[in-house]
Amino acid sequence: MSFELGLRCRDCGKEFASAPLAGCDECFAPLEVAYDLGAVAWGVRRDDLAARRADMWRYRELLPVTVAGDLPPVGGTPFVATPKLARALGAKQVFVKNDAVNYPTLSFKDRVVAVALRKAREFGFEVVACSSTGNLANAVAAQAAALGLTAYIFVPEELEPAKVANTLVYGAKLIKIAGNYDQVNRLCTEIAASLPWGIVNVNLRPYYAEGSKTVGYEIAEALGWRLPAAVVCPMAGGALIGKIAKAFEELRQLGWAEGDTRFYGAQATGCAPISAAIKAGRCEIEPERPRTIARSLAIGNPADGYYAARLIGESGGWAEDASDEEIVAGMRLLAETEGIFAETAGGVTVACARKLLATGKLDPDQPIVLVITGNGLKTLDAVAPRAEEAPVFAPRLADVQAYLDTAAPAEVTAV
Repeated sequence: MSFELGLRCRDCGKEFASAPLAGCDECFAPLEVAYDLGAVAWGVRRDDLAARRADMWRYRELLPVTVAGDLPPVGGTPFVATPKLARALGAKQVFVKNDAVNYPTLSFKDRVVAVALRKAREFGFEVVACSSTGNLANAVAAQAAALGLTAYIFVPEELEPAKVANTLVYGAKLIKIAGNYDQVNRLCTEIAASLPWGIVNVNLRPYYAEGSKTVGYEIAEALGWRLPAAVVCPMAGGALIGKIAKAFEELRQLGWAEGDTRFYGAQATGCAPISAAIKAGRCEIEPERPRTIARSLAIGNPADGYYAARLIGESGGWAEDASDEEIVAGMRLLAETEGIFAETAGGVTVACARKLLATGKLDPDQPIVLVITGNGLKTLDAVAPRAEEAPVFAPRLADVQAYLDTAAPAEVTAV
Protein backbone atom coordinates (compact mmCIF):
# COMPACT_ATOMS: atom_id res chain seq x y z
CA MET A 1 0.00 0.00 0.00
CA SER A 2 1.06 3.57 -0.62
CA PHE A 3 1.00 6.27 2.07
CA GLU A 4 1.20 9.01 -0.55
CA LEU A 5 -1.35 11.79 0.01
CA GLY A 6 -0.74 13.56 -3.28
CA LEU A 7 1.31 16.61 -4.29
CA ARG A 8 1.92 19.81 -2.35
CA CYS A 9 3.40 23.13 -3.47
CA ARG A 10 6.75 23.78 -1.83
CA ASP A 11 5.98 27.49 -1.45
CA CYS A 12 2.28 28.18 -0.98
CA GLY A 13 1.27 24.73 0.26
CA LYS A 14 -1.57 24.19 -2.22
CA GLU A 15 -2.45 20.51 -2.51
CA PHE A 16 -2.99 18.50 -5.67
CA ALA A 17 -4.09 14.97 -6.43
CA SER A 18 -1.42 12.60 -7.66
CA ALA A 19 -0.84 13.41 -11.33
CA PRO A 20 1.98 13.97 -13.85
CA LEU A 21 2.36 17.57 -12.77
CA ALA A 22 5.50 19.49 -11.81
CA GLY A 23 4.45 23.05 -10.90
CA CYS A 24 1.86 24.91 -8.87
CA ASP A 25 -0.85 26.71 -10.88
CA GLU A 26 -1.08 29.41 -8.21
CA CYS A 27 2.53 30.48 -7.53
CA PHE A 28 4.41 28.40 -10.13
CA ALA A 29 6.69 26.87 -7.49
CA PRO A 30 7.67 23.19 -7.77
CA LEU A 31 5.55 20.43 -6.27
CA GLU A 32 6.66 17.59 -4.02
CA VAL A 33 5.05 14.42 -2.75
CA ALA A 34 3.33 14.50 0.64
CA TYR A 35 2.84 11.46 2.88
CA ASP A 36 0.69 10.42 5.81
CA LEU A 37 3.59 10.00 8.23
CA GLY A 38 1.20 9.31 11.08
CA ALA A 39 -0.10 6.27 9.24
CA VAL A 40 3.46 5.17 8.45
CA ALA A 41 4.40 5.40 12.14
CA TRP A 42 1.30 3.40 13.10
CA GLY A 43 1.80 0.71 10.48
CA VAL A 44 5.58 0.22 10.45
CA ARG A 45 8.23 -0.06 13.13
CA ARG A 46 11.81 0.89 12.45
CA ASP A 47 12.95 -2.57 13.56
CA ASP A 48 10.77 -4.12 10.82
CA LEU A 49 13.15 -2.78 8.17
CA ALA A 50 15.99 -5.13 9.08
CA ALA A 51 13.98 -8.14 7.92
CA ARG A 52 13.37 -6.67 4.49
CA ARG A 53 15.44 -6.85 1.32
CA ALA A 54 18.61 -4.77 1.53
CA ASP A 55 17.83 -2.16 -1.12
CA MET A 56 15.88 1.08 -1.45
CA TRP A 57 12.50 -0.65 -1.37
CA ARG A 58 12.89 -1.48 2.32
CA TYR A 59 11.66 2.11 2.82
CA ARG A 60 8.71 1.61 0.46
CA GLU A 61 6.15 3.28 2.74
CA LEU A 62 8.05 6.55 2.25
CA LEU A 63 8.03 6.33 -1.55
CA PRO A 64 5.19 7.19 -3.98
CA VAL A 65 4.75 3.71 -5.43
CA THR A 66 2.39 0.81 -5.04
CA VAL A 67 4.63 -2.15 -4.33
CA ALA A 68 4.58 -4.78 -7.05
CA GLY A 69 6.60 -7.87 -7.87
CA ASP A 70 8.94 -6.28 -10.41
CA LEU A 71 10.87 -3.88 -8.21
CA PRO A 72 14.55 -4.02 -9.22
CA PRO A 73 17.32 -4.36 -6.61
CA VAL A 74 18.30 -0.69 -6.74
CA GLY A 75 20.10 1.01 -3.86
CA GLY A 76 21.53 -0.68 -0.80
CA THR A 77 24.93 0.60 -1.91
CA PRO A 78 28.06 0.51 0.29
CA PHE A 79 28.52 2.92 3.16
CA VAL A 80 32.16 2.69 4.12
CA ALA A 81 34.57 4.25 6.58
CA THR A 82 37.53 5.77 4.71
CA PRO A 83 40.35 6.31 7.23
CA LYS A 84 43.14 6.84 4.68
CA LEU A 85 41.10 9.44 2.85
CA ALA A 86 40.28 11.08 6.19
CA ARG A 87 43.98 11.41 7.01
CA ALA A 88 44.69 12.87 3.59
CA LEU A 89 41.91 15.41 4.03
CA GLY A 90 42.87 16.25 7.61
CA ALA A 91 39.70 14.93 9.24
CA LYS A 92 39.16 12.43 12.05
CA GLN A 93 36.33 10.40 10.52
CA VAL A 94 35.09 10.33 6.94
CA PHE A 95 32.50 7.99 5.43
CA VAL A 96 31.65 7.49 1.77
CA LYS A 97 28.16 6.66 0.52
CA ASN A 98 29.14 4.95 -2.69
CA ASP A 99 26.45 5.01 -5.38
CA ALA A 100 29.19 4.49 -7.97
CA VAL A 101 28.21 0.81 -7.78
CA ASN A 102 24.44 1.20 -7.93
CA TYR A 103 22.32 -1.20 -10.01
CA PRO A 104 21.92 -1.26 -12.94
CA THR A 105 23.88 1.68 -14.43
CA LEU A 106 26.33 2.70 -11.69
CA SER A 107 24.90 6.00 -10.43
CA PHE A 108 22.39 7.35 -7.92
CA LYS A 109 20.09 8.13 -10.86
CA ASP A 110 19.09 4.48 -10.83
CA ARG A 111 17.16 5.26 -7.64
CA VAL A 112 15.17 8.16 -9.03
CA VAL A 113 14.37 6.37 -12.27
CA ALA A 114 13.15 3.25 -10.44
CA VAL A 115 10.49 5.43 -8.80
CA ALA A 116 9.71 7.59 -11.83
CA LEU A 117 9.16 4.76 -14.29
CA ARG A 118 6.85 2.87 -11.98
CA LYS A 119 4.88 6.07 -11.55
CA ALA A 120 4.88 6.49 -15.33
CA ARG A 121 3.32 3.06 -15.65
CA GLU A 122 0.69 3.93 -13.03
CA PHE A 123 -0.25 6.98 -15.11
CA GLY A 124 -0.48 4.85 -18.27
CA PHE A 125 2.50 6.26 -20.18
CA GLU A 126 3.95 4.01 -22.85
CA VAL A 127 6.71 6.41 -23.85
CA VAL A 128 9.16 7.91 -21.37
CA ALA A 129 11.87 10.47 -21.92
CA CYS A 130 14.38 12.70 -20.16
CA SER A 131 16.85 15.49 -20.62
CA SER A 132 20.20 14.43 -19.22
CA THR A 133 23.86 15.14 -18.68
CA GLY A 134 24.52 11.40 -18.87
CA ASN A 135 23.73 9.38 -15.75
CA LEU A 136 19.98 9.90 -15.99
CA ALA A 137 20.14 8.94 -19.67
CA ASN A 138 21.77 5.63 -18.79
CA ALA A 139 19.29 4.88 -16.01
CA VAL A 140 16.18 5.71 -18.05
CA ALA A 141 17.40 3.71 -21.04
CA ALA A 142 18.19 0.62 -18.97
CA GLN A 143 15.08 0.56 -16.82
CA ALA A 144 12.74 1.45 -19.69
CA ALA A 145 14.13 -1.55 -21.56
CA ALA A 146 13.45 -3.79 -18.56
CA LEU A 147 9.87 -2.52 -18.28
CA GLY A 148 9.14 -2.66 -22.01
CA LEU A 149 8.71 1.11 -22.35
CA THR A 150 9.87 3.18 -25.31
CA ALA A 151 12.52 5.68 -24.26
CA TYR A 152 13.64 8.93 -25.87
CA ILE A 153 16.79 10.47 -24.43
CA PHE A 154 17.76 14.11 -25.08
CA VAL A 155 21.34 15.10 -24.30
CA PRO A 156 23.78 17.94 -25.03
CA GLU A 157 25.84 17.29 -28.14
CA GLU A 158 29.16 17.19 -26.26
CA LEU A 159 28.40 14.37 -23.84
CA GLU A 160 31.08 11.91 -22.70
CA PRO A 161 31.33 9.00 -25.20
CA ALA A 162 31.03 6.42 -22.43
CA LYS A 163 27.66 7.82 -21.35
CA VAL A 164 26.44 7.91 -24.94
CA ALA A 165 27.41 4.27 -25.44
CA ASN A 166 25.83 3.32 -22.11
CA THR A 167 22.55 4.80 -23.35
CA LEU A 168 22.48 3.38 -26.86
CA VAL A 169 23.27 -0.17 -25.80
CA TYR A 170 19.80 -0.48 -24.22
CA GLY A 171 18.04 0.40 -27.46
CA ALA A 172 16.89 3.85 -26.39
CA LYS A 173 16.34 6.53 -29.01
CA LEU A 174 19.10 9.08 -28.34
CA ILE A 175 18.74 12.62 -29.64
CA LYS A 176 21.67 15.05 -29.35
CA ILE A 177 20.93 18.75 -29.10
CA ALA A 178 23.36 21.47 -30.19
CA GLY A 179 23.37 23.30 -26.88
CA ASN A 180 23.93 22.91 -23.14
CA TYR A 181 21.80 21.02 -20.65
CA ASP A 182 19.59 23.99 -19.80
CA GLN A 183 18.62 24.34 -23.46
CA VAL A 184 17.93 20.61 -23.68
CA ASN A 185 15.77 20.75 -20.58
CA ARG A 186 13.73 23.68 -21.91
CA LEU A 187 13.07 21.68 -25.06
CA CYS A 188 11.85 18.71 -22.99
CA THR A 189 9.52 21.00 -21.07
CA GLU A 190 7.93 21.99 -24.39
CA ILE A 191 7.70 18.34 -25.43
CA ALA A 192 5.95 17.44 -22.16
CA ALA A 193 3.29 20.02 -22.93
CA SER A 194 2.66 18.72 -26.46
CA LEU A 195 3.12 14.93 -26.37
CA PRO A 196 1.61 12.19 -24.15
CA TRP A 197 5.00 11.25 -22.73
CA GLY A 198 6.20 10.74 -19.20
CA ILE A 199 9.33 12.88 -18.97
CA VAL A 200 11.00 11.85 -15.76
CA ASN A 201 12.58 15.20 -14.89
CA VAL A 202 9.69 17.35 -16.14
CA ASN A 203 6.09 16.18 -15.58
CA LEU A 204 7.24 13.23 -13.41
CA ARG A 205 9.81 15.27 -11.50
CA PRO A 206 8.06 15.30 -8.08
CA TYR A 207 8.08 11.48 -8.05
CA TYR A 208 11.47 11.05 -9.64
CA ALA A 209 13.12 13.25 -7.03
CA GLU A 210 11.70 11.16 -4.18
CA GLY A 211 14.03 8.30 -5.10
CA SER A 212 16.94 10.42 -3.88
CA LYS A 213 15.57 10.27 -0.34
CA THR A 214 16.69 6.67 -0.09
CA VAL A 215 20.32 7.85 -0.05
CA GLY A 216 19.49 9.64 3.19
CA TYR A 217 17.60 6.69 4.69
CA GLU A 218 20.52 4.37 4.00
CA ILE A 219 23.05 6.79 5.51
CA ALA A 220 20.97 7.08 8.67
CA GLU A 221 20.48 3.34 9.01
CA ALA A 222 24.18 2.65 8.43
CA LEU A 223 25.02 5.03 11.28
CA GLY A 224 22.69 3.27 13.69
CA TRP A 225 19.95 5.86 13.14
CA ARG A 226 22.16 8.68 14.39
CA LEU A 227 22.16 11.40 11.72
CA PRO A 228 25.64 12.54 10.58
CA ALA A 229 27.07 15.87 11.70
CA ALA A 230 27.94 16.83 8.13
CA VAL A 231 27.08 15.73 4.61
CA VAL A 232 29.03 16.91 1.56
CA CYS A 233 26.97 16.42 -1.58
CA PRO A 234 27.56 17.28 -5.25
CA MET A 235 25.02 19.66 -6.75
CA ALA A 236 23.73 19.85 -10.30
CA GLY A 237 20.03 20.68 -10.26
CA GLY A 238 20.16 20.84 -6.46
CA ALA A 239 17.53 18.15 -5.81
CA LEU A 240 19.71 15.44 -4.25
CA ILE A 241 20.96 17.48 -1.30
CA GLY A 242 17.41 18.64 -0.60
CA LYS A 243 15.96 15.15 -0.71
CA ILE A 244 18.61 13.78 1.65
CA ALA A 245 17.57 16.54 4.04
CA LYS A 246 13.89 15.62 3.53
CA ALA A 247 14.73 12.00 4.34
CA PHE A 248 16.43 13.01 7.59
CA GLU A 249 13.46 15.20 8.57
CA GLU A 250 10.97 12.40 7.87
CA LEU A 251 13.02 10.03 10.03
CA ARG A 252 13.03 12.58 12.84
CA GLN A 253 9.26 13.03 12.58
CA LEU A 254 8.77 9.27 12.71
CA GLY A 255 11.01 9.05 15.77
CA TRP A 256 13.33 6.69 13.90
CA ALA A 257 16.46 8.88 13.95
CA GLU A 258 17.91 11.79 15.87
CA GLY A 259 20.60 14.38 15.39
CA ASP A 260 21.18 17.54 13.38
CA THR A 261 23.10 17.73 10.12
CA ARG A 262 24.91 20.54 8.39
CA PHE A 263 24.75 20.30 4.61
CA TYR A 264 27.63 21.29 2.36
CA GLY A 265 27.25 21.66 -1.39
CA ALA A 266 29.95 20.85 -3.93
CA GLN A 267 30.09 22.24 -7.46
CA ALA A 268 32.56 22.64 -10.29
CA THR A 269 34.08 26.11 -10.64
CA GLY A 270 33.04 26.12 -14.29
CA CYS A 271 29.38 25.75 -13.27
CA ALA A 272 28.74 26.88 -9.70
CA PRO A 273 25.56 28.98 -9.56
CA ILE A 274 24.43 27.55 -6.21
CA SER A 275 27.86 27.88 -4.62
CA ALA A 276 28.12 31.44 -5.90
CA ALA A 277 24.74 32.32 -4.39
CA ILE A 278 25.72 30.95 -0.99
CA LYS A 279 29.04 32.78 -0.99
CA ALA A 280 27.19 35.99 -1.87
CA GLY A 281 24.76 35.49 1.00
CA ARG A 282 21.67 34.96 -1.14
CA CYS A 283 19.34 32.17 -2.24
CA GLU A 284 18.45 33.59 -5.64
CA ILE A 285 20.34 31.88 -8.43
CA GLU A 286 22.09 33.71 -11.24
CA PRO A 287 22.36 31.28 -14.19
CA GLU A 288 25.79 30.46 -15.59
CA ARG A 289 27.04 29.02 -18.86
CA PRO A 290 28.72 25.67 -17.97
CA ARG A 291 32.42 25.20 -18.72
CA THR A 292 33.69 22.18 -16.78
CA ILE A 293 34.84 18.60 -17.22
CA ALA A 294 32.23 17.62 -14.60
CA ARG A 295 29.48 17.39 -17.20
CA SER A 296 27.11 15.50 -14.92
CA LEU A 297 27.00 18.66 -12.78
CA ALA A 298 26.89 21.12 -15.68
CA ILE A 299 23.47 22.68 -15.07
CA GLY A 300 23.74 26.43 -15.23
CA ASN A 301 20.15 27.16 -14.18
CA PRO A 302 19.40 24.53 -11.50
CA ALA A 303 15.70 23.84 -10.94
CA ASP A 304 16.14 23.33 -7.20
CA GLY A 305 19.00 25.79 -6.78
CA TYR A 306 17.04 28.26 -4.62
CA TYR A 307 15.91 25.51 -2.25
CA ALA A 308 19.39 23.97 -2.06
CA ALA A 309 20.94 27.32 -1.19
CA ARG A 310 18.29 27.98 1.45
CA LEU A 311 18.74 24.53 2.98
CA ILE A 312 22.51 24.88 3.20
CA GLY A 313 22.25 28.27 4.83
CA GLU A 314 19.58 27.22 7.32
CA SER A 315 21.55 24.11 8.31
CA GLY A 316 24.68 26.14 9.08
CA GLY A 317 26.60 24.61 6.21
CA TRP A 318 28.45 26.11 3.26
CA ALA A 319 29.32 25.47 -0.36
CA GLU A 320 32.53 25.27 -2.33
CA ASP A 321 33.59 24.70 -5.92
CA ALA A 322 36.56 23.01 -7.55
CA SER A 323 38.57 23.68 -10.72
CA ASP A 324 39.04 21.00 -13.38
CA GLU A 325 42.55 20.31 -12.04
CA GLU A 326 41.23 19.96 -8.49
CA ILE A 327 38.45 17.66 -9.73
CA VAL A 328 40.91 15.24 -11.32
CA ALA A 329 43.08 15.37 -8.18
CA GLY A 330 40.02 14.54 -6.09
CA MET A 331 39.19 11.53 -8.27
CA ARG A 332 42.74 10.25 -7.95
CA LEU A 333 42.89 10.84 -4.20
CA LEU A 334 39.73 8.81 -3.58
CA ALA A 335 40.95 6.03 -5.86
CA GLU A 336 44.50 5.93 -4.50
CA THR A 337 43.51 6.02 -0.81
CA GLU A 338 40.37 3.89 -0.75
CA GLY A 339 40.14 2.07 -4.07
CA ILE A 340 36.92 3.86 -5.06
CA PHE A 341 36.80 5.09 -8.65
CA ALA A 342 34.28 7.91 -8.89
CA GLU A 343 33.32 9.98 -11.90
CA THR A 344 34.14 13.67 -12.11
CA ALA A 345 31.25 14.54 -9.77
CA GLY A 346 32.97 12.43 -7.11
CA GLY A 347 36.16 14.35 -7.71
CA VAL A 348 34.17 17.53 -7.10
CA THR A 349 32.88 16.19 -3.77
CA VAL A 350 36.34 15.17 -2.53
CA ALA A 351 38.04 18.35 -3.75
CA CYS A 352 35.39 20.58 -2.17
CA ALA A 353 35.53 18.66 1.12
CA ARG A 354 39.27 19.27 1.18
CA LYS A 355 38.76 23.01 0.62
CA LEU A 356 35.96 23.22 3.20
CA LEU A 357 38.23 21.58 5.77
CA ALA A 358 41.20 23.78 4.87
CA THR A 359 39.14 26.96 5.30
CA GLY A 360 37.57 25.84 8.58
CA LYS A 361 34.03 25.73 7.17
CA LEU A 362 33.88 21.98 7.83
CA ASP A 363 34.69 20.70 11.33
CA PRO A 364 37.45 18.05 11.12
CA ASP A 365 36.50 16.61 14.53
CA GLN A 366 32.94 15.68 13.52
CA PRO A 367 31.94 12.65 11.36
CA ILE A 368 31.67 13.66 7.70
CA VAL A 369 29.75 11.82 4.98
CA LEU A 370 30.78 12.27 1.34
CA VAL A 371 28.13 11.38 -1.24
CA ILE A 372 29.57 9.73 -4.36
CA THR A 373 27.02 9.65 -7.14
CA GLY A 374 28.57 7.97 -10.19
CA ASN A 375 31.24 5.60 -11.46
CA GLY A 376 34.61 6.66 -12.85
CA LEU A 377 34.25 4.31 -15.81
CA LYS A 378 31.78 6.85 -17.21
CA THR A 379 34.34 9.68 -17.30
CA LEU A 380 37.56 7.93 -18.24
CA ASP A 381 38.57 10.87 -20.42
CA ALA A 382 39.27 12.89 -17.27
CA VAL A 383 42.04 10.55 -16.13
CA ALA A 384 43.04 8.88 -19.41
CA PRO A 385 46.20 11.00 -19.90
CA ARG A 386 47.67 9.27 -16.82
CA ALA A 387 47.83 6.03 -18.84
CA GLU A 388 50.58 7.56 -20.96
CA GLU A 389 52.88 7.44 -17.91
CA ALA A 390 52.99 3.62 -17.93
CA PRO A 391 56.35 2.28 -19.23
CA VAL A 392 56.57 -0.45 -21.86
CA PHE A 393 59.24 -3.18 -21.71
CA ALA A 394 60.16 -6.29 -23.61
CA PRO A 395 59.00 -9.51 -21.89
CA ARG A 396 62.38 -10.03 -20.18
CA LEU A 397 62.97 -10.12 -16.43
CA ALA A 398 66.26 -8.22 -16.77
CA ASP A 399 64.51 -5.26 -18.38
CA VAL A 400 61.83 -5.14 -15.69
CA GLN A 401 64.47 -5.63 -12.94
CA ALA A 402 66.48 -2.70 -14.26
CA TYR A 403 63.37 -0.53 -14.00
CA LEU A 404 62.51 -1.79 -10.51
CA ASP A 405 66.05 -1.09 -9.32
CA THR A 406 65.34 2.61 -9.93
CA ALA A 407 62.08 2.53 -7.94
CA ALA A 408 61.83 3.69 -4.36
CA PRO A 409 62.45 0.86 -1.84
CA ALA A 410 58.90 1.16 -0.48
CA GLU A 411 57.45 0.44 -3.91
CA VAL A 412 59.25 -2.89 -4.50
CA THR A 413 60.01 -5.50 -1.85
CA ALA A 414 60.69 -8.52 -4.05
CA VAL A 415 60.78 -9.57 -7.68
